Amino acid sequence: MELAVLNTQGKETGRKVTLSDAVFGVEANDHAIYLDVKQYLADQRQGTHKSKQRNEVAGSTRKLKRQKGTGGARAGSIKSPLFPGGGRIFGPVPRDYRFKLNKKLKQLARRSALTYKAQANAIIALEAVKLEAPKTKTMVAIAEALKVSDKKVLLVLPEGNANLQLSCRNIPYVQPVLAQNVCTYDVMNASAVVLVEGAENVLNTMLA
Repeated sequence: MELAVLNTQGKETGRKVTLSDAVFGVEANDHAIYLDVKQYLADQRQGTHKSKQRNEVAGSTRKLKRQKGTGGARAGSIKSPLFPGGGRIFGPVPRDYRFKLNKKLKQLARRSALTYKAQANAIIALEAVKLEAPKTKTMVAIAEALKVSDKKVLLVLPEGNANLQLSCRNIPYVQPVLAQNVCTYDVMNASAVVLVEGAENVLNTMLA
């Protein structure tokens, strides 16, 4: 699959980039995508949630009333989960939500996500952008020229570009990421994937 390379004005430069069919044209596996996205979201959880059980709340342990003869249910402590201010039954405790996935499955998930974007014609190739200083206005103009200013954009860079990355910092709909760090969640969460020239080679090599 070939894509025409666009310049910062949104016009074709006459050059083309090749997207490998082994990465952008595979048979998509929805379950692999599901597992990889699930792992990504699980990794974002802090797992610091905590509620107090009956042995941790403040309160007397005195038996509230006699065991029999009151006509009501027996009650042993004001800290019982049945009373206001008592402990919580089976409440959350700190835990680690992370889980392991095999490398081949994660690669399949990324290939599947990129294939879906390629099938939807949601991938754009952009020529290398060189900025002398961070400039948000410049990035907004580029997004408008590429007609993606109304979409969630994943800007994939072949290598670090500090000025370009800083220029995207105040644009909520543009997320810059290095090609080597592209994950399934980012691809699926984006409406348009903009590959800066050279990023396709990194993806072709990394995921083929």
